[in-house]
Order: sequence, then structure tokens, then C-alpha cells
Amino acid sequence: MNKKIVRISALFVLVSACAFAQEKENVASKQELEEVVVSDSKFALAKEKSGKVITKITAEELKNKPGQSIAAILNTAAGVEINGNQSAAGKNLGYYIRGGKNSQVLILIDGIPVNDASGISMEYDLRLLPAEQVESIEIMKGAASTLYGTGAATGVINIKLKKSGKKSVSGNGYFSFGTNATATNQNQKASDFNQGFSINGRTTKLSYFAALNSTETKGISQIAPPNSNVNYEEDPFSRLNYLAKVGYAVTDKLTLDFFGNYDQIRNAYDGGFDNTGTSDTNLNTTSSKQFRIGFSPKFKYDKGEFVLNTSFNKLVRSYDELDTYSNSVGFAQYESRSINIDGFNKYEVVPSFFLVSGVQYQFHDANSVTPYGNIAKESTKFNMIDPYVTGVYTSNVGFNLNAGARWNSHSAYGNQLVYNINPSFDFQSLPLKIISSYSTAFVTPSLYQLYSQYGNSKLTPEKNSTAEVGFETQLGNKKIRWNVVGFYREQTNFIGFYYNPTTYASNYVNIDGLNKAKGIETEIQFALSDQVKWNSNYTFTQVDEALNRLIPKHKINSSLDYKVSDSFFWNVNYQYIDARKDAFFDGNTYATTQVKLGSYQVLNTLARYEISKNKLSVFGSVHNIFNVDFVENIGYSTLGRNFKLGLTINL
Repeated sequence: MNKKIVRISALFVLVSACAFAQEKENVASKQELEEVVVSDSKFALAKEKSGKVITKITAEELKNKPGQSIAAILNTAAGVEINGNQSAAGKNLGYYIRGGKNSQVLILIDGIPVNDASGISMEYDLRLLPAEQVESIEIMKGAASTLYGTGAATGVINIKLKKSGKKSVSGNGYFSFGTNATATNQNQKASDFNQGFSINGRTTKLSYFAALNSTETKGISQIAPPNSNVNYEEDPFSRLNYLAKVGYAVTDKLTLDFFGNYDQIRNAYDGGFDNTGTSDTNLNTTSSKQFRIGFSPKFKYDKGEFVLNTSFNKLVRSYDELDTYSNSVGFAQYESRSINIDGFNKYEVVPSFFLVSGVQYQFHDANSVTPYGNIAKESTKFNMIDPYVTGVYTSNVGFNLNAGARWNSHSAYGNQLVYNINPSFDFQSLPLKIISSYSTAFVTPSLYQLYSQYGNSKLTPEKNSTAEVGFETQLGNKKIRWNVVGFYREQTNFIGFYYNPTTYASNYVNIDGLNKAKGIETEIQFALSDQVKWNSNYTFTQVDEALNRLIPKHKINSSLDYKVSDSFFWNVNYQYIDARKDAFFDGNTYATTQVKLGSYQVLNTLARYEISKNKLSVFGSVHNIFNVDFVENIGYSTLGRNFKLGLTINL
């Protein structure tokens, strides 16, 4: 779709919303959103009954973070490091939780796993998803393969998309623009545009939600300019998102939910010879196109509920390289298909105990066409069938227990068992809850690691185990909330890349040995008054040398919210990232050099003002107020001081 058409459409909706604004949409209260979690049982569970410290980013909190990406929002959570979120918009992202990497973090959208089966690590690209289409986010750290299968080794991020409200017709539109500059090149022209709209409604039996988002960003080069005599070209980034959800209540007990979405990102990028400081002439472009559809019926009965989550996901990534000096052209395309079917049932045995039992089926295949060889989908595929069961016990005296197991049956490597046990105790006479858990997880070898030109069909899954203990407390009539969790994680059978200097052959192998990670995560929320709230978290992570890349040992996030009036909200947030290790690849010599990146601190601020209560609001933000010049990834640009303005209209 033409970018100008998208912008005009978004502005048209904004104007229309002004003309046809209606009454306030009924939504769940903030307290309800905060006190109910689903990640550790797949069904709604009161937070005090959960044996995990689960970070929930609520709809109200997202409302107060306009103009931010999903990666930037997640990066402020305790124990989560999203590397690349402070670089150029097209920069690939790294997900680091508890010393793990991308393949060990499972991303869910509305409870359904999402990934790119053609990628080396099969990880989902969070750049595909706009924050404006998200209702809330739950982050559960630790091994969770018992409920969620492969990839849930260090954490699960469950992203819940928006759905219809209570009115028959409602909608919203938004538009924002801002700068996109580095600390050393403070170009203050408007270079970052984000716009979109949604419409939703509900009748007695039917509900619907549809949304469109468009983003265009330019202004900086992905690579950092070490040589001021070189003309570094801009690397633009664009994104287009369509989302549709339809629900139908057949009866009071049976509901049918359908969804479909199309997501596309395009961006320019710099190749391997662009990071030497001598040129930035490669006109490289890449795109990712994702198409997802799914069907989720839910049936409630006297003592339980049955849910069937199904989805089909097709993703196509392409890379087109053109060097203006050599006129060499290289084109590569990777395509994958994934099917997920997860049927699970909650049955209340007695009021204090319920069982969650289910069977999950996953199928993945992939093919690629590259200058270095092709991969056919007929021989690049696998499937898994996993039965699992979890029991949840909640007592009146405060003792709670969550325990379960999963049997993984894989078409390539065979069978294995994972399990978890998660006891907790909520003291009745004290505002204190003690939590503990021991859980195991697995990470399936990817299709690329099994069947590519570097593949090894004899690979077996990586194995993880995590033990944790901690506490939660609420003091001062619940004005102070504080939690502390200590964790210890081990991984074995790690999948790595091996190069044979004698035969010059390279392939993926399972590496013998044990790698460990340990740390502490703590969060504190302090309501100084009804108008002023302070939220902070600190993460300490210590890992073995084999895992130590781009993982800060110390990380601090601190945020102050000030509700100046019923209409005016102001926030200032601070972030400290400790020194990290990285590796620099020289595109001329092919040599890799280990480097240490310095620590840095960033201060940001945002103000939001409601011109008309729940109808029309405007916001302004400043990122990196003091224009700190830091390095997030060696050789790549990072964001300096940037400004953003925007407005939102609800009808």
C-alpha cells in the first residue's frame, strides 16, 4: 500500500473520530488487569495464587508509553535485555533473559507460539509487531517447557493483542512523528512517522476488531561512522500491519474466535564490508512478510473449560544486495511454514485443585534459494507431538503448588521428558509470599541446523534446568510492593558451530560440557501518593565465559510517574546498562576481535495530555535527554537525543 494513502487514511479516521466521538468504552479495571495472570497455568489465576513472579505490562501502562516499540517497552522489565532496541530501527534484535539467547526465549501471541522456522534460531522477530495493536504483555522468566514446549528455556513473553470493547461500534486513530538522530549527528528533521487506526464492536453474539498500522523511519545509517570523511547513507525502515479478529458466541458456554494478520517490514542494511570505516556503498535491502491465520474455540462446562488454539504461519524473508563499485548482485530468499495445534483442558477436581491436560502438535518446513545453494522443503521439515499435564493446588492456608510434566516426541531425534515443580506459600498473618521452583526445558535444533549445507541431522536438543527462590511482599497498606528472586540455570548439549581447520568443513554440533548462569532480579513499586508512583528494578546476571556476550552484569531501570491532574500525565525514566562483551567482525580481513563495551546511562521523559477525557490526547517525548554517546553493538549506530510528538483519538 502507498505510504501516502496510509497516512491520509489514518488522518481521515482521526478527523472522523472528532466528529463522531461517542461514550467511554468499558474496560476491565486496572486492579483486575494487575491481579490476574495466565502464563503459569494457561488459565486465569489470581496473582496471589501464582508461584511465579510474573511481570505484567498492563493496558494502562501501555497507554502511558505512546510512541515506543515493543522492544523498548520490554527492555525496561526486570531480568530482560532486548539488545538493538536503541539502534537504527532496522537493526536485528537480541533477546537475553537469565543469560540465555534468542532461541531460549519463547514468544507467544495470544497464547500461541510464533517463530520463523527458516531462521537459524527459529526466533520470532519482534520488529514485525506494532505496540499500538497490543493490549497487555506477560513476562514469565525461567524454564517453562512443561506448558509451552520447545524454546521456553529462559523465559516466555506472552503478548496479548487488542480485541473488541463493549460498545457496538468504536475505534481509534493515532499519528506521531519524530526525529531519528545519533548523538554525533543531531539532525532534527522529522524522520520517524507512525500512524494507524482500528475499529471494533460487539453485539450480543458477535465481536470484531480490525486495525491498520504503518511506520516509516529514516535518518541514520545502521553502522556507526568511525571515519568522518565517509558519506554514510541512510538505512530506511518501514512496516505495514493488518490485523483482524472475529468472535462469535454460539451459546453461553461455546465461543469461536478467528484471527488473521499480515505483517511486513522492509529496511536497508549494511553488509559485511561496510563496517570498516572506509565506505558505506552497499545498497542492500531486506524484507520480511508474515501471514498468520488461526481459529480458537473455547467451551466451558460445569467444572472446567476446553480450549483449542490453532494457527498457520507463513513467513518469507528476502535479501537483495547490490554493490555500486563491483555491480555484483546477490539475492537470497527464505520461506517457512508452521502449523500449531494445541488442545488443552482445565478440570476442577475439587475447589482447591484443578488439572490442565493437553496435547500440542507442531509442524515446520522451510526452503531457501541463495547464491550458496538451495534447500528444498521436501527434505527440510519436522514435527512434534507433545502430551502434557499440570496440576495446580491452592489452599486456604496459603500453600500453593504447581507441578507437571511433558513428553516430547520429535520426528527427527526421538523422545524426551521435561517437568516442573513450583511450591509457594502465602502467609495469612504476614504480607509475605515465598516462592520456589525447579523446572527443566528443551530447545529443538532448528531446520537450518539440521538440514542446511552446514546442518547435522544427528543433532539432539539443548537441555536447560532452572532453580529459583524468592519472595513477594506488600507493605504500607499495599502502597509498597517488593519482590526478589534468585535463580540458578544450567544448560547442556548446547548447539554450536564447529569449523575443522584441516578439512575446512563447517557444521553444527552438540557441544559437551555444562554452562551456568545465576543472578538476582528485584522489583519495587512505591505509591508515594495517589498522583505519584515510583517503579524500579535491578538485575544482576553472572554467566560462564561461553555465554558472556552482550549480557550486562548489572542493569537498573527506574521510572517516576506523576499524574499532575486527571488530564495530565508525566513520566521520567532512567536506565543503567553495565559493561558488556562483544565481538567485532572485520569485513576485509574476516578476523573477529573480542571487545568490551563500556557502561552507559540514559534518561528519557514523556508527557501525555488528554484534551478531551478518553477522546483526544496528545503526547510529547524526549529520548536520551543528555544526548549520551554510547555503543549498544560494536560497529553499529545508536540513538542520541530524539523528540517525538503524537496524538490519539478514540471514538
